Amino acid sequence: MSRRRFLRSSAALLTVAGADWLLTGAAAAPHGPQQEAAAPFDYARLKGLARARAAQAYAAPAKRLPAAIAALDWDHWQAIRYREDRALWVDEGLRFQVQFVHPGYTLEKPVRMYEVANGAARELSFDPTLFDYTRAGIRPAAVPANLGFGGFRLLHHTDWTRDCAAFQGASYFRAVDGDMQFGMSQRGLAINCGMSEPEEFPDFIAYYLERPARDSSRLTIYALLDSPSIAGAYRFVIEVGDTTLMDIDSALYPRRPIERLGIAPATSMFMCGKNDRRVGDDWRPEIHDSDGLQVATGAGEWIWRPLVNPAAVRVNSYLDDAPRGFGLMQRERRFSQYEDDGVFYDKRPSVWIEPKSSWHKGAVMLVEIPTPDETNDNVVAFWTPEDKPQPGAEYLYGYRLYWCRDNPHAPKLALVHATRTGIGGQVGVKRSHFAWRFVIDFAGGELGALAEQAHVVPNITASRGRIELASARRIVGRAGQWRVEFDLALGNEVVEPVNLRLFLSLDGEALTETWLYQYTPPAPAQRRI
Repeated sequence: MSRRRFLRSSAALLTVAGADWLLTGAAAAPHGPQQEAAAPFDYARLKGLARARAAQAYAAPAKRLPAAIAALDWDHWQAIRYREDRALWVDEGLRFQVQFVHPGYTLEKPVRMYEVANGAARELSFDPTLFDYTRAGIRPAAVPANLGFGGFRLLHHTDWTRDCAAFQGASYFRAVDGDMQFGMSQRGLAINCGMSEPEEFPDFIAYYLERPARDSSRLTIYALLDSPSIAGAYRFVIEVGDTTLMDIDSALYPRRPIERLGIAPATSMFMCGKNDRRVGDDWRPEIHDSDGLQVATGAGEWIWRPLVNPAAVRVNSYLDDAPRGFGLMQRERRFSQYEDDGVFYDKRPSVWIEPKSSWHKGAVMLVEIPTPDETNDNVVAFWTPEDKPQPGAEYLYGYRLYWCRDNPHAPKLALVHATRTGIGGQVGVKRSHFAWRFVIDFAGGELGALAEQAHVVPNITASRGRIELASARRIVGRAGQWRVEFDLALGNEVVEPVNLRLFLSLDGEALTETWLYQYTPPAPAQRRI
């Protein structure tokens, strides 16, 4: 997926059809600009629709873009402009407005859109006059009345010119924090992600926008999900603020057994950073939307796993029972770390995922995919349950998403501040064997209050090889920061990835979160001594 272009889209449109298509999967009949009649609606009814769909054979949505729209390249498609004076709830004195996304480019599947008010849903009708096609070079007469739309953008009264959230493409959605900068995305669901077989991408096929109360910054959105393997109902309660909170409930109904179900999947990009310069020929020091996976385990341990841009696909599972939370985070916040005044990686939001109840046994999975540039999302993290979902059952998952600068539930422990790697050995001493150096900086917690004579211990383990030249010390000139350095020495017989684990302790008590890393050594013929 070309995610940079996907994230910048801003065109929009509305659609039509009665509610019966939700059960039958039949194509909607053409309608004009009028609205459909209202029908009773609530979350229970939506769950009933999802359960009914799952009991039927999957009907793939029609891809019915007219030739004029299908032929548009990125530049002309994004030139289709939504008319701001036609936004949903415009001039009604509410704190939210909605602009709808025009289909085209990669958005080929039609999505239905409804407004919910007073316990009833009314479908919104398509009208080409909602859009300005001038710069796209399209005649409005060439746009059919039953085209459908690709998603929507959500605007808040604090800034009517920039969207604070957007839902478009499969089950993707994204939001901003107080810096108003988009970055990584979330998805409704992932199916068989990181497996040898092709991944399945469920679609949100209908959205229901509930009219917000006056003077409220809380908005409720419902979504109906469908795919060959599963159907589902979602409820999003969104509160816009310096940290945007999404309180999500989902009800899932499998059509068939699913080998790997991905709950609350987070999707991001990591091209290069301090710890990984494999793709390092760009003029910018670092390029990433997220630089690490953070996990709060059910046992109370806090984990930090720096991201990498691997040479081959990597899939790692972190087994757990009732995790307290996880998320792809962007910790490096200084402009000088990126020097990019076009896309502002220093302002990209982190997303912390917090289960609202126990998710029992399973694993946080991390999938890292090679990418040659920043236009591709190449990192996915999600929860997968130990028990495989089976058809005929209902699975309920509730969680909160925090779109934030910093984790709102961060531990009192010191956190990993930076990870660097390079050739090992002692400067000025001839090397006798291959070793790779790791330098990890910690900051915060109780590190700044430690006495000079405090005996801080680096607890380091490796799945292969041996640890050499390990040390832990204060960083000169940086109050409250400590640095751990060590070499991983490997013989030529070690060619598999090596899993590393590190934390600092004092008198047997952890001072820091746990740093995890997976190092893939070069081929023996490429190892420098």
